[in-house]
Amino acid sequence: MSIEVYRDTWGIPHLRAADAHELSRAQGRTTALDRAWQLEVERHRAQGTTAAFLGADSLDWDLFARRARLADTARRCFDALDAPTRAWVGAYVDGVNEGLGHGARRSPEFAATGLVPGRWEPWTPLAVWLSTHILFAGFPTKLWRDVVARRLGEEHVELFATDDPATSGSNGWLVTGERTASGAALVAGDPHRFIESPGVYQQIRLACPEFDVVGLAVPGVPGMAHFGHTGTVAWAITNAMADYQDLYREQLRRTDGGGVEALGPDGWAPARVHTETVEVKDGAPVDVEVIETDRGPVVIDGPDDVISLRYPPRVTGELGFTALPALLAARTVADVDRAFDRWIEPVNVVQAADTEGGTLHRVAGYVPLRPRDNRLRVVPAWEPGHEWTGHHEPMPREAVDGVAVMANARGLASPLGVEFAPPHRAERIARLLDASKSWTASGMAAIHTDTHLASARPLLSLVAALPDLGPEARELRDRLLCWNRRMAADSTDAAVFAAVRGAVVRRLAQHPALAVLAEPPVYPALFQPWLALVPRVAYALETLLTGGPVPPADRLAAVRAALEEVAAAPPAGPWGATHRLAPWAALPDDPDDTWPGLDGDHDCVLSTSSVPGLTDRSARGPAARYVWDLARREDSLWVVPFGASGVPGDPHRRDQLPLWLQGGLAPVITDWNQLTEERHDHD
Repeated sequence: MSIEVYRDTWGIPHLRAADAHELSRAQGRTTALDRAWQLEVERHRAQGTTAAFLGADSLDWDLFARRARLADTARRCFDALDAPTRAWVGAYVDGVNEGLGHGARRSPEFAATGLVPGRWEPWTPLAVWLSTHILFAGFPTKLWRDVVARRLGEEHVELFATDDPATSGSNGWLVTGERTASGAALVAGDPHRFIESPGVYQQIRLACPEFDVVGLAVPGVPGMAHFGHTGTVAWAITNAMADYQDLYREQLRRTDGGGVEALGPDGWAPARVHTETVEVKDGAPVDVEVIETDRGPVVIDGPDDVISLRYPPRVTGELGFTALPALLAARTVADVDRAFDRWIEPVNVVQAADTEGGTLHRVAGYVPLRPRDNRLRVVPAWEPGHEWTGHHEPMPREAVDGVAVMANARGLASPLGVEFAPPHRAERIARLLDASKSWTASGMAAIHTDTHLASARPLLSLVAALPDLGPEARELRDRLLCWNRRMAADSTDAAVFAAVRGAVVRRLAQHPALAVLAEPPVYPALFQPWLALVPRVAYALETLLTGGPVPPADRLAAVRAALEEVAAAPPAGPWGATHRLAPWAALPDDPDDTWPGLDGDHDCVLSTSSVPGLTDRSARGPAARYVWDLARREDSLWVVPFGASGVPGDPHRRDQLPLWLQGGLAPVITDWNQLTEERHDHD
């Protein structure tokens, strides 16, 4: 059988080949044709070479990628793979290299930036995966908690411990056959990530004599790591919110021979050091000294601190890629379970169900064993007791009884992390699922799009307690107390609540008890989003309104002042007028004011995250939605924010956006007779 490429009405590729090796090559080639610009941006991000064609705005990332040794770590992990997995990944890379030239000719971004498509190395997919997920667990949060402990006191080190827009989250749920109309399980959810254009998830089908799988791939990486349906088993993941990366405060000294030594628990030891040059478009090249101690690469080098990063793939030489071909070949939840035993990073909660009635709910990945202080903050490299002493094994798991929900809250992964999402999304999903025992795939859209905001309760309770208000403020208070707490795009009440919330956040951030956190240390700009006070206050607002260092009378005063401010100048339109999509693109081609308004909010099941107190625009939200039906795979559903193609002007670049905005889902087509075969006559 030769390689065959088919498309459905959404332009989604369905690939068929003689064996898994040729199929991986076809996946790489097709991805290069559809997403050439995206692939090359990701390759350069992994190498730390984006500033060479995107300019100085990308320099901070490039410096971090070099210092953290992302490309070198990917090479190590590739070399450690078993021979069959190396060959399978290599076939994908061969396909990318075959299709990249033609894909680049279709993509005007190359001409606009002067970028010439380069050659992918066998290890490049591992580097893309690593660079995509190196910040996934939010290790810069330890920099923030370190500041909090030093300036507010050790008792407040976990005061702001909650998820925020810098953290990737997800919703996921599994409904067993006892709760569905068909008698077979449903697996559904939506990953919450920064919305990128083109999207971070690629809908695709991979078929050969060994397997036939539909799912969501990450462009640049073979297989389907996170979401897939093989026909007899389906799986999905969410962020476990585990803590598995450590930061060490280092002491370095220069040696007479030009080397560097670092102080560890056993005294001074040589560090590995070399210099690299980062090219900058329209600017002078920048030299970066790359230093690696026995703990890990130095990612912050002065002036206030020298800090190294220790992360599992750098230590173990593994990323977990041997799980990827095993997932494609899975037939049962036992197969999926064994595949995820090999997983390393990121650490995820996994759910799976099969046509035999099997279910799975477990954590997968590598979490080191070390003292709790390592999880909380930056620890001194020279003090004993901060070493890694193995890893958590076995990982937590639990049986599924009717329904299982995963939404980044404390639960299955609680022993592994520090910062978890509030329970609102998880509790709301469970409550909605309890309303029926005859769920269908199409019925899941009502859960995906739920906009109830339970986290509004503490603020509204203080609003209700305000005495002696003027007539305008009293009217606004009464309006908020009658509001249905739904963050609908067409709701003016939701807009009013958001305006009051933002004003409260700003006032609390200015309170003397918290203002000591306003000036962050002099760390690289890449880490500043984790160190900014207003976003931290915004996402810990429930905690700060019910406890913490701000006195109760001052909290009430902040709410009163915010209510009066908004009453004097209420929002001119509904929530969606300001709560607009703000996707990230390496080379933006749309003005900010052309993007549509959105339903939802950070703590809604429909989690479209803005930064209260700073902006209502949403840069993070559902990067895909899916429903895997174990009764009939062809009844499964999916959607992404934009489309199958990353090429400007292509009819499938943004054809799914209206459906995504409405909360709709497209059918997963599995009948080859309903697909259109695609012929490629180019080189």
